[in-house]
Order: sequence, then C-alpha cells, then structure tokens
Amino acid sequence: MTLLRSDKENDSATVMMADLSYRRNEYDTAMFHFQQLLDRRPAYFPALARLVEVMRRTGTLDETNPYLDRAEQATLKPYMDSGFNFCKGLYEWYVGNPNAALKYFNKARKDQEWGQRAIYNMIEICLNPDNDTIGGETFESVDSEVNQSGARDTLDMAIRTADKLLKELSPKPGDQQVSHQILSNFLLLATKQKANAERALQDFMNIASQESYKNHVGAILGMATAYMILKQTPRARNQLKRVAKSIWNFEDAEYLERCWLLLADIYVQTGKYDMATDLLKRVLQHNRSCMKAYEYMGFIMEKEQSYRDAAYNYEQAWKFSGNTNPMIGYKLAFNYMKAKRYVDAIDVCHTVLNKHPEYPRIRKDILDKSRASIRV
Repeated sequence: MTLLRSDKENDSATVMMADLSYRRNEYDTAMFHFQQLLDRRPAYFPALARLVEVMRRTGTLDETNPYLDRAEQATLKPYMDSGFNFCKGLYEWYVGNPNAALKYFNKARKDQEWGQRAIYNMIEICLNPDNDTIGGETFESVDSEVNQSGARDTLDMAIRTADKLLKELSPKPGDQQVSHQILSNFLLLATKQKANAERALQDFMNIASQESYKNHVGAILGMATAYMILKQTPRARNQLKRVAKSIWNFEDAEYLERCWLLLADIYVQTGKYDMATDLLKRVLQHNRSCMKAYEYMGFIMEKEQSYRDAAYNYEQAWKFSGNTNPMIGYKLAFNYMKAKRYVDAIDVCHTVLNKHPEYPRIRKDILDKSRASIRV
C-alpha cells in the first residue's frame, strides 16, 4: 500500500493490491485497480487475465470486450501472442464458447509463462465442455433424451485429447503433483464407467488419507462424484456436507462451487428445495456468471409453478451460456409460454432452432402453442 501511494504507476504493486482485494472478495476494488493499470498498459496480460476472472465473478463479462479490443490493438501480432490468446481463451470459455476457447488456449499452450495454465484449462474444457454437474441427476433424463447419436464418440475423443494434454504437464512434487493426480482421476470419472469410477475413488481416498490433504476440496469433490456415478448417493452427500458450510476462498473456489452445486443437485432430487436454494445462492454470491446455479434455481421455481421467477433464472442461465445451450433455451421458452410471454417464447424458439434445427419437441411443445395463443 505504501509503495502504491509513493509510486502510483508501479505495475507490480498495483497487481499485488488488486490480487489481494480479489482474494478478499472485494471485487469492486480489485476491478478498479486492474482497470486503472490496463488504462495505462492495455497489453499487460497478467492484469487482463485477472480482470476477465473478476468480471466473471461479478457477472459483468459483457464489459470485458473493450479491454480485449484495446489489448489487441496494442499488441504487435496478437494472433501469435500467448498472453493475448490466453486472455481471449478465458473470456470465450466463460461466455459459453468452449470450442473457441480451446483454439485460443491451444495457441498459448507451448508458452513458458502461459502454457501450463492454458493446458489445465483445455483439460477442464475437454472433460466438461457444457459445465454440467458431473454425477448430478437432476437433468440426467432430459440430457439423455436430447443427446445426439454422436455424443459418445465426441466424449471419447475429448477424453483422449485430455489424456494427451495431461502428459504435457510438468507438475512439481507436492501440491502441483496432487493437482495433476486429481485431474487425472476426474478424467476417469468423465467416462462415467463403473470400473473407472472405482479406480478414481480409490485414488481420491489415498490422497485424502494423507494428513496434509485430508480436507482437500478437489479430493472431496472427486470422492462424492465417484459415489454418485456408483449410485451411492448417501456416501456422496456425507462427503459434500463436509464443505457445505466452508468459507469461500480463492484457492478452492472452483472445486468448492462444484461441491455446492452437486450437493444442491442431491437436495433437489429429494425435494429439499430450501436447502438446495441456500447452496445455490452461495454459489451466485461468489460467481454471478454461474450458468448452472441459475439453471437449478429455474428448475426449482418451475417445480413450484412460479413461472415468472423460473423464467428470470433461465434468462440468466441462457445469457451466461452465450444463448447457445439448446436445453436451457427450451426451458426458458417453456416458462415464457407458461408466464404468457408468448412473443418472447417464440423468439427463443427461433434462436434455438436456427442453431439446432432438429432439436426435439420445441416446435410442437412451445412454438406452435405460443403462436396459437397469440392468434386467440
């Protein structure tokens, strides 16, 4: 702080202050510092990457574009610059464009500064491109109903790609090695096969048996996910309850939010909507761009026949999935129709059908009925 007061243009001090604010959940302060720095140095990519992350958590990703544009203009060959490509990849990932994100991260993956982080992100995208709740059952029947025949082949190819990328990582002994081990086991879980889930579960238990990692949130999520795949829901719930009241922190943020979402999924399955809602609100408190949390909230409101509230939450889920997830589009259009917002329902149907012409039921269930309701 003293250094920043005496030298307001000290970039390292500004990043340090902004990072400190970010870790304390003081997002507005963090954003102010990052923006101040980027106004001076538009192509300072460590700050730009952090700004994208902060704007994701504040639900303001649509305000990131001017900073990305200025960074592009200030970079000699942006398409070859690993820092720029990493920041673009991060943005595309967070706005629901996983394929575009993979292309940008791939351009940064050989870089000494950005490469390891880019590879980690590419693996996460390969294992879960749609940000689903792995092991969750709330949307499982709908997912399987609309899954295209090539979905299994696509998943198998994505898992093979993730496996190759894992081999490119060079983790150091200790925490990095454990993070690598955890990611390797999530790769096994992504197959959703019983034998692989059992193998992963055993390895997660081995990690958690070490004194320094017994409360590792990634290992807890891994065990819970494995138990869900193995249809042992009570054991999964018991693991997740260990972190249900945990205080959010920067280091565990991603795994912690996924734990809360999976526990919310279990509560939704058993009709404990109040308990699920409490967890979902906690997720959204720390990540206002979390598409999945809004989707669960919409599902709960729809079950309670509060169609206007359901539509609001599905609107947010639709927005933060980049208006591309057809299942969310279907649910949004359906709840618009139930709330008698027929024109809005028709608009969403057209958007879904333009991108997914064969998407089942939306034309018959919603589009035709909404048109008929307007004529009446």
